[in-house]
Amino acid sequence: MYLKTERQLPLENFYLPFGGQLDPENRWVKLSKLIPWDVIEDKYAALFAKNNTGAPAKPVRMA
Repeated sequence: MYLKTERQLPLENFYLPFGGQLDPENRWVKLSKLIPWDVIEDKYAALFAKNNTGAPAKPVRMA
């Protein structure tokens, strides 16, 4: 079972408890903008059963 998530929070808006901010020039921030997460999530979700049994799968960005 896969529960599709709503739109992912952009990394620039990610809350950091110490009041900092992610650097937009960071390679991981740049890479996250290049990856078509919606397409990947659709393909990932198709691998799981359509019924509501079992534990839900981890989100594609975590898996």
